[in-house]
This record gives sequence, C-alpha cells and structure tokens, in this order.
Amino acid sequence: MRPDTRTWFGQPRGLTILFLTNMWEQFSYYGMRALLVYYMTKELLFEQEVSSYVYGTYTAFAYFTPIFGGIIADRWLGKKRAVILGGSIMAAGHFMMAFEPLLYVALGTIALGNGFFLPSLPSQINDLYGPDDPRRPWAYNVYYVGVNIGGFLAPLICGTLGEFYGWHYGFGAAGIGMVIGLAIYLYGQRYLPQEQREKIAPANTPPPPAESFRETYLLLTGLLFAVTIFRGAYEQVGNTVALWADTGIDRMVGGFEIPMTWFQSLNPMLVILLTPMLLAHWRRRADLGKEHSPVQKMAIGAGIVGIGYAVLSLASLLVPVGQASWLWLALFFLIFTFGELHILPNGLGLFARLAPPKFGASTVAAWFLASFTGGLTAGYVGSFWSDLSHAAFFAMLTGIAWVAGLVLLAFDHPVRRLITQRFGVQPHLR
Repeated sequence: MRPDTRTWFGQPRGLTILFLTNMWEQFSYYGMRALLVYYMTKELLFEQEVSSYVYGTYTAFAYFTPIFGGIIADRWLGKKRAVILGGSIMAAGHFMMAFEPLLYVALGTIALGNGFFLPSLPSQINDLYGPDDPRRPWAYNVYYVGVNIGGFLAPLICGTLGEFYGWHYGFGAAGIGMVIGLAIYLYGQRYLPQEQREKIAPANTPPPPAESFRETYLLLTGLLFAVTIFRGAYEQVGNTVALWADTGIDRMVGGFEIPMTWFQSLNPMLVILLTPMLLAHWRRRADLGKEHSPVQKMAIGAGIVGIGYAVLSLASLLVPVGQASWLWLALFFLIFTFGELHILPNGLGLFARLAPPKFGASTVAAWFLASFTGGLTAGYVGSFWSDLSHAAFFAMLTGIAWVAGLVLLAFDHPVRRLITQRFGVQPHLR
C-alpha cells in the first residue's frame, strides 16, 4: 500500500497520530518519573541509595523489554497490535502505582507494556514516507517535538497533584494520560499504512549483501556502547538532579516557592522551543554543504550535555547548599536540552534508517537497549551522590558525557561509509 499523500502541517497525517499517541504515553511516563524518587524517599522513606537503585533498575528494564517486544512485533503480532497491547498493559501499571503495596508489581507491569509499545510506534514512521520523500530527514525531529509536549505537561499536572494533593492522585493522572494516548491511536488507524513486511527500496539501489548487515550490526553495537556511557550521565535528570532541585537550590521567587517537580517540565518545554531553531540551522548548513553527519551531531550533543553538568558543578562549588539560585538549574536545562536534541533524535533516526528489511521494530528496539544498559549505569553512578560533594559528583557526570562523545567520534567514519554504501548518498540520513 502506498503511503497516504494527505497531510497535516505539511507532514503525513499518520505522523500526527503517532506523535499524539506517544505524546500521551510520554505524559504518563514523565508524570510518573517526576514523582517516583520523591515518592520513595518522602512517602515510603527509602534511603537515597536504595531509591537510586530502584529508579535505575526500573528505567533500565523499561528499556530492556523492548528487545523482546520488538522481535515479537516483527515476527508475530505486527506493530499495530503490539502498540495496542503494550499501551493497555502500561495503563494498568500506572493505575497500580496508586497503591503502595503494588509498587514493584506496578513498575514491572509498566516495563512489560513498554516492551511492546516503545519499538513498535516510532518504527512506523518510515512506512509513512516514500523512499525519496524529502521530508524524511526531519520526521524524527518533528516527532520528537510532538512527544515532548506530553513531557512538558506531565510534571505540571501529575507533579502538582502528587506534591500538593497526594502522590496517588499524580500516579492516577499518569494512567489517564496513557488511556488517552491509546484512544487516539485506535481512532487514527485510518491514517496509518498497512503493515509492510518488506521495505521498498529505490529502483536504482541494489539489495545490500549479508556482509553489509553484519557490518551494520557491529557498528550499531559500537554506537550502543557509546550511548550507554552517555546515559549514565543523562538519566541523572530524574534522579540526582531531582534531589538537588529539592535541597540544593533556593526555589523562592517573590514569596512563592517553585514546586520541585516543575523543573522536570523545563526539559521538554525547551525541546519544543529549540527544535525549530536547530532544524533551521541544520538546513542552512546542509544548503552550504557543511551539515554534520548523524554521528558527529551525536558526539557534539554528548559534549554539550557535559558542559551542562559542569555548570551544576560550578554552582555547587561557588554557592552553599540550598542557597544557589534556581536560575542555575534553568541554565543547566537549557544547555542539557540543546545537547539532547543533537544526540537522541539522530540516534533513533539512524537506527530506523539502517534497519534491515522485516526487522524495523527489532532494530529500533536495539536503540532502546542503550537505555537499559544506560539505566543500570545511571543507577550505579547515582549511588555516589551521598558519598561525594555535589561539585565533585556533577564534575564526574561531565567527564562521563565527554568520554561518550569521544567514543562516538571513533565510529563516525565507518558509519558514514556504511550509509554511502547502503543508500548511495552522502551521510545526512537522507
């Protein structure tokens, strides 16, 4: 079946359905994440080290299950049924979070549902475009903006409900968000193409040999290693950075104390605001023939995120604990988000683009494997929060991000060569 040529906002209608679905899934995820560490330390009275390990283990396994979910979707369920099944399971898990005795069961249920949902939704983006569609290069950045609307709203709604009216109300709101996303996906089926078992290649592009796929998987494995290192620092936003927002800064503004969970909205809000400017910058560079390759963009992003953590280290060094202005944290999120936009959408798009025929969901799931290994790494790294000074801890995160950037650069040339071999184009993910 040919892709639907009708558009909304200049993009296929199906892209709007996919990002609205994921927008509400992200609302549920970020809503629960904004509350989780505070809920464990303030309500359940977990020690900080324990809450860090629980948080890290949960986020890790939420991104481990997509490996199996992607395989099941590709071989048996199909992407659409996998999204519906996964969304239903996740909704049940979020509602379970409203009951204290079900904490671990709820976290496991959400992770299980995420396994079916996560790889199957974004892997449908490629099916919306013809092989030579010029809109394809920017589709994942557009999608990334859409889903971050949910991440922006979640701490404001779920965080405020949880912090001021009771943690269980916040978790319940997260569950409602997941149900809304599932309803949108069911309604929008008419705008999505039929399942495609084979990817359509341009007529002048010969099928890649088996050796090319082996090289592809080896290079993608190397990229996963680099992103695992990066996520050891990146995932601290919902863990130790959230703790610093609670105790390390002065949140008073004109007699009003900014709720600690509201800071979690800065990241997705800045994704929405910065993406159009960044895409315009990349378009200008592309027109001049100076656009960075996808892996170069990812390495630049890791370096920028490291600078963000250096800002927090400087703030912790210069200002006593609890007296640093909240503007330090706002500046961190600005730098952090600018770096994130270089690495995460480009990484997802690269994995989807290089996916062999019939293995779209499985290959996208492999991208999320780095979130599993990175989540475990982040949980371990976060356990040092109580042992190091805040300045030393954030300096350590700076070093971790910069090391990830250097590892990424080592894979740039092989990946560019592979893209040229596979698609006969310069490596700008076209």
